[in-house]
Amino acid sequence: MQDPPAHPVSPLRVRWLGTVPYRQAHALQQGLFRHGRGDWLLLLEHPHVFTLGTRGDPDHILVTPADVGAEVTRADRGGDVTYHGPGQLVGYPILDVPTKREGGMVDAVAYVRSIEQLVIDTLADLGLAGAGRLDGYPGVWVDPGGSSPRKIAAIGVRMARGRSMHGFALNVAPDMDYFGYIVPCGIPDKAVTSLRDEGIDASMREVVEAVVARATTMWAPAGSGRRVERADVAWRQRSRPKLEVEPLAGAARPEHLRAGRTERAGGLATIQRKPAWLRAKISLGERYRGVERVIRDLDLVTVCEAAGCPNASECWSEGTATFMINGDRCTRSCGFCLVDSRRPLGLDADEPERVARAVQRLGIQLAVVTAVARDDLADGGAGGFASTVQAIRQRNPGVGVEVLIPDCKGSPEALEAIFDARPDVLNHNIETVARLQSVVRPSGGYARSLSVLARSHASGLVTKSGLIVGLGETFDEVVEALADLAGVGCDIVTIGQYLRPTAKHLPVARWVPPGELDQLVEIGERQLGIGHVQASPLTRSSYHAQGAVAALAGTPSEQR
Repeated sequence: MQDPPAHPVSPLRVRWLGTVPYRQAHALQQGLFRHGRGDWLLLLEHPHVFTLGTRGDPDHILVTPADVGAEVTRADRGGDVTYHGPGQLVGYPILDVPTKREGGMVDAVAYVRSIEQLVIDTLADLGLAGAGRLDGYPGVWVDPGGSSPRKIAAIGVRMARGRSMHGFALNVAPDMDYFGYIVPCGIPDKAVTSLRDEGIDASMREVVEAVVARATTMWAPAGSGRRVERADVAWRQRSRPKLEVEPLAGAARPEHLRAGRTERAGGLATIQRKPAWLRAKISLGERYRGVERVIRDLDLVTVCEAAGCPNASECWSEGTATFMINGDRCTRSCGFCLVDSRRPLGLDADEPERVARAVQRLGIQLAVVTAVARDDLADGGAGGFASTVQAIRQRNPGVGVEVLIPDCKGSPEALEAIFDARPDVLNHNIETVARLQSVVRPSGGYARSLSVLARSHASGLVTKSGLIVGLGETFDEVVEALADLAGVGCDIVTIGQYLRPTAKHLPVARWVPPGELDQLVEIGERQLGIGHVQASPLTRSSYHAQGAVAALAGTPSEQR
C-alpha cells in the first residue's frame, strides 16, 4: 500500500494532449476554467482551423476554409483571426491570476506580458536569440527592432473572476501557406515566421520540454512549495510505416499491431493468477431467472452479457440489468472490451419502447442504459439515447435514468441531443490514464472524453465517469486522471480492476489491492472534491448505480 500524496500547495498540472480538434479543446478549457479548482497548462496541436476573436473580421479569412481542409470557428478571446494547425504548439494556461494590490483587479497587461516572456525565454533556450515584443502588437516577434519584424507566436487570452484561459500559439514547423489564407491577427503588413524558417531544427517534443521547463520556473519556482504534475498522452510517430494486416472478427485486434502501440505507450506486463478478493458472487436464483426471462422475451441486449461483466449474477439477482442499445456490434475495438466489433447492423426502431417495458416489468427505480459506439451513424447513436430516455419516462413516471454514452466523436450537436433528453445521470468513461489511451482505446481520446464530461457538467447534468486499473498505470497517474475528472466537474467516479476477457485482449499488468483502491477514494473525495468515488476490485460503471446517486445526494453541495 502506498501513502497518499500530501502536498499543501496545489500542483501545476501540465498535460500534453497530442492533436485535439479546436472545439473539443475549447470545451475542456471552459470546463477547467469554469469549475475553478486548480491550475492547468494544456499543451497540444490542433488540426487546421481558423479562429476569430470576439471582434474578429470574417473578411480577414481570404479563402473558403473547406477548400484548404480547415474549419473556422469563433473564439471567446480577444484579437482578430489566427491559424492553428499541425506543427504549431498551442499552450492554454488555465490559472488563478494574481490581482493588483490596490483594488483587487487582475492585472491583465502583466499577465499577457508574462505569457509573452515565457515564450521569449523558451525561444532563447532553443537557440533563437533576439525574439521579443513589438510595440503596439501583442505576441512574440523575431527581429522586433529591425527592418523586418516577423511574428512567431500569437497571444490571446480571456480572463474572468480572476481566472485565465486561452494562451499562446508558437509556430514550430507548421505549413506556412495557411498564414497566406488569412490576414494574421488582422495585421496586413507584418510577416509570420516559424522556428524552422528561422533555422532552428527542433522537434515538437523538444519545444514542449522547453516550454514546460520555463512554465515550471514561472509558476512553480524552487522554494514555492509547489510541484509540477505532468501527464502526457503517448507521443505518436508521424512517419511510422503502416502495417497492412487482416482484421480479426470479434473484439480483438491482431497481436503484433497491438504490441506496436503497447510499446509506444510504455509497455504492459503479463501476470496470471487472480487473487482471492476478485472472486465474484454467483447467484442463479428465481430473481436472476426472472431478469433473464424479461431480457429474452423482449429481445434485448445487456452489457452484462455482451461485455462479460463479473457482477452480472449479483445484479440480475437484485432485479436489475444494464441495457445496451443501438445493436450489439461496436464500431470500435478497444483493447479491454469483449463487445462484438464486427460490422454493425441497422437500428431497431422499436428498441426504446422494449427497454421501457423491461424497466416496467422489472420494477427498476434507476434504469441504466448504455450503447455500443456507432461511428457509422451521423449522430454517433445519440438519437437512440434520446428516444430511450423518453420512452422510459413515458412508461415509467418517476423512474430515474442513467446513460453511459460513447463520445460521439466529440460532436457538440450529437451530445446536445442526449443532454436535451435530461438524463438523471450522464456517464462517459475515460477508462484509463493519459499515457495509455492509445493502447487501451485507440479510437478514443483523453482530451475528447474530458471535453464530453465538461460539456455535460456545463449542461447542469449529474456527471459521472469511470477508470479501469491494472493495465500498467501507476498510482500517481490514476491520481492525475482523478484530478482532471474533478477539474471538469465530475460528480461520481467509479474505479475497478481490469479483468482480461480473452487471451487476445490486453494483458493484466497487476492486481490492484483493495487498500490502494480505498486510498483513491480518499484522495478523490477529500483532496480533489469529487462528490462520490466508488472503488473496489469488481466495481464497474453501472455497479450499484442507484447507491452512488444516493451517496452523491448526501454530499455537501460545496464539495460538488
